[in-house]
Amino acid sequence: MLILGGYGNFGKRIAESLSASQGITVIIAGRNLQKAQALCTQLAEKGVSAMLEPSQIDIGSANFEVELERLSPDLVIHTSGPFQGQTYRVPEACIAVGSHYIDLADDRRFVCDIQALNAKALERKVLLVSGASSVPGLSSVVIDHFLEHFSSLEEIDFAIAPGNRAERGEATVKGILSYTGHPFPVLHQGQWVDRYGWMSPRKLCFGDVVGSRWLANVDIPDLELFPKRYPSANTVRFQAGLELSLLHLGMVFMALWAKLGLVKDWSRFTRVIIISSEIFKRWGTDVGGMKVMLSGRDKNNQPKRIHWLLCAEHGVGPYIPTLSAIILAKKLIVGSIDQLGAMPCLGLFTLEEFDQEAKQLGIYHHTEFLDG
Repeated sequence: MLILGGYGNFGKRIAESLSASQGITVIIAGRNLQKAQALCTQLAEKGVSAMLEPSQIDIGSANFEVELERLSPDLVIHTSGPFQGQTYRVPEACIAVGSHYIDLADDRRFVCDIQALNAKALERKVLLVSGASSVPGLSSVVIDHFLEHFSSLEEIDFAIAPGNRAERGEATVKGILSYTGHPFPVLHQGQWVDRYGWMSPRKLCFGDVVGSRWLANVDIPDLELFPKRYPSANTVRFQAGLELSLLHLGMVFMALWAKLGLVKDWSRFTRVIIISSEIFKRWGTDVGGMKVMLSGRDKNNQPKRIHWLLCAEHGVGPYIPTLSAIILAKKLIVGSIDQLGAMPCLGLFTLEEFDQEAKQLGIYHHTEFLDG
């Protein structure tokens, strides 16, 4: 298998996990061969079961498909974001060479429109999965797990709050900045309305360990996918936040500038913003959380609420976005997944399968069942 961006923030964690699998070759690939080689050496020194190979490959080069065909992987895991503005060049190349494909995309259009490749993927008998990350990969699995408790699921409200000391990926930051202060449609009380990126700030409690965190609007594929997947829902809301109030509210202020037209695109300043944020890295914690709040009617048509809360301590938060891709890759390795075609990552594994990976990292969750 080939991991594009294999030495990046998420790629290296996927490579670390999958290198424990026996009987496979993991190709760690990217534009910088030295970084790929360094990670191979680092993992080999820890002791791995898989064969490790470094490779230099650029998804933007004219000969990308030729290079992909030369490597001839059974599976490609694409972690080279940001996915905002990317074409389907990589998954189309995978179809051409007959490789399965998984990505960690968080861009709404990229994930939601992947089904346009479904006919070609079926013809070549390959599986293409987009959005195998915290959203919509894990979020849909959590909702599916609790769906049987509702006769009618009416509201989905969920959020992610990483710790300030968690490692930041440049691609992730750039993706968020690209829509900061810009409108996107969300379903609210049965109507499609515009919300603005990194605005509508609120505080939400993530339990005793994580505490209360500031949140703001973030555009993700779930906002479009979930109203179709859960048709009884009349509200779907997602937010994320920064642990330090100064940084979070600073982002809200940046969003206001963009909304007023004073700044067209904050993503142009990604590198400067990341460097500036490093000044504050000593403050805050390495503890992050994810919360899914479901509201509706139970089987007796009485009000029902379920709150699912995940907690990641000791700096393991950045592993969470990788687990959906890791689970699917392992299922493909052992042949326990029979889906073919192109699709968003919706309900392709169970919460029990997530726990098998998460518990090894010390990631845990609990559930509150609330009536009324």
